[in-house]
Amino acid sequence: MRLEELLQGMEYRILAGNPQLDIKGIAFDSRQVKPGFLFVCVTGLKTDGHLYVDDAIENGAVAVLVENTIRVKNGITCILTGNTRKGLAVAASNYYGEPSTHIKVIGVTGTNGKTTTTHLVRAILEEAGHPTSIMGTLYAKIGEDLWDMKHTTPEAPVIEAFLDASRQVGCEYAVMEVSSHALALSRVDKIVFRAAVFTNLTQDHLDYHQDMEHYLLSKLKLFDATNKDEMFYTVVNGDDAYAKDFIKISGGHSHSYGVRDESELRAVDISSGVKGTSFTVQYGSDSFPVRMKIIGMFNVYNALAAINVALKEGIAIPVIQAALEQVAGVPGRFEQVNCEQAFTVIVDYAHTPDGLENILSTARELCANRLITVFGCGGDRDRGKRPLMGEIAARYSDFCVVTSDNPRSEEPEAIIADIVPGLEQVENSRYAIIIDRREAIRHALYLAREGDFVIIAGKGHETYQLVKGEILDFDDRQVAARILREIEM
Repeated sequence: MRLEELLQGMEYRILAGNPQLDIKGIAFDSRQVKPGFLFVCVTGLKTDGHLYVDDAIENGAVAVLVENTIRVKNGITCILTGNTRKGLAVAASNYYGEPSTHIKVIGVTGTNGKTTTTHLVRAILEEAGHPTSIMGTLYAKIGEDLWDMKHTTPEAPVIEAFLDASRQVGCEYAVMEVSSHALALSRVDKIVFRAAVFTNLTQDHLDYHQDMEHYLLSKLKLFDATNKDEMFYTVVNGDDAYAKDFIKISGGHSHSYGVRDESELRAVDISSGVKGTSFTVQYGSDSFPVRMKIIGMFNVYNALAAINVALKEGIAIPVIQAALEQVAGVPGRFEQVNCEQAFTVIVDYAHTPDGLENILSTARELCANRLITVFGCGGDRDRGKRPLMGEIAARYSDFCVVTSDNPRSEEPEAIIADIVPGLEQVENSRYAIIIDRREAIRHALYLAREGDFVIIAGKGHETYQLVKGEILDFDDRQVAARILREIEM
């Protein structure tokens, strides 16, 4: 593709070279540059792509897109634009032929529930005979083909390549989680979304967004109906405190769900137990029952979001019912570890105050005896949520084991020191501090007796632990299973 074709829709100025160049690919990491590539100099959180122009040229870049005036070698085409992140999104969309205009893209955003909601939407669409790819925290998947992703919502060239591949194999839909970082950093600027789904908004990522207002503003970008296709619609959790903000910016394209009277689509007669959840959906003058294997009030909300999308897509109610009844669960989301022990062990990804409260309140309702919670908080992330999570864990649990999560560059002891004041806010709270996560899980499982619930929170599906720049093998589910078998011996 000619360089000038890649730049269509972008404000730019040629500083040097030839815009008629044939471009073989796009990269924003100099190590991924191949001969004939355009290298986009993105200013990141930790480094600046402008520092690696010479490396990119050495690897074969024939053109560079910059936002700062720099010197380049003779014969290299240099293009200046106001924002290279936005430029990257434009160039990537053009390079792959604007794939989101040829496939129906449904974006799901919110603090919690994105992963489960995308999986439920995909299950319904596929049950209805619509091939659907999925991208999110767990993986990106086209059919059975897995793509290795480093972020919930990766950089624009990766998303566009994924959507192009989805289109080429015949997918009619793509369902993707859309993170606040991706929205703030223009990764999805050129994606044409058919629908935007809002699950909820609670405290998270304030290490990046600084405050809830900026966190909210980043999420709202996905719902802004300005310049959107007339087929665009939004699905909003009407029970959330921020629902009005999302409904207002949707400009009349919004459809709400919840359990309160105000929502268009509601769940009533809700019943949830260890073996599953059932409820009745009321939608206008219609109503129909839903039965699911997944449990918890938070999953009722996730299901309502998926049902709302399905109805907007014209999918028949019996198909929706059949699809939801078949979903066994989502990896690392209230996932049971069953080694035929006399107590229940649950692994969950909950790593925010709201997420932790959701799973613990559900466990408290289902628990016949004691609730034992193993949890920590991630390092290099929002410190403000640490005491909040400590208070929530102590309030719901009979006993807590506070441990290391993904400490990253921080000392686990310092992270735990931030959690403890929250634990101490609850009168007569009982807890132990065991920094080694494996030993913390072992302690909780050896304490457990018949009828107890053991919740292991924070890492869910993750198969690693991030410690001082190292990636260590660690899977809560596998660790718990090994210890349970050890107990039974």
